[in-house]
Amino acid sequence: MRLEGSASGKQNAKRLRKQMTPHEIALWLGLRGNEAGLRFRRQHAVNDYVLDFYRAPAHLVIEVDGEAHARGDRPARDAVRDAWLAARGLQLLRYPAIDVLTNLDDVVRQILAIAIERRDRLES
Repeated sequence: MRLEGSASGKQNAKRLRKQMTPHEIALWLGLRGNEAGLRFRRQHAVNDYVLDFYRAPAHLVIEVDGEAHARGDRPARDAVRDAWLAARGLQLLRYPAIDVLTNLDDVVRQILAIAIERRDRLES
């Protein structure tokens, strides 16, 4: 299943690729040069949503959550978005931004292990 971004989603993704947070940049650098050779997309548009990182063959979404994700209506908005993604067979991994900065190697190892496991399960 190929998930397409809306025109506004694609425009927003392009803008966000130019404005990545330090946490997102750190994770992108860790994922981009991974030993397993897995390719990830960054700031990938799906419908009106923009996914921080996406591994299409594994149907895997990775989100880096800063402090704003715990404030205001953001938790409710995230829950709606997460349910929409799950209904399309995507697995979502959320990492607090501080964990990405303080424990990057372990975060990358965990993401790669899950991506490989999902790929193998989906291909069989």
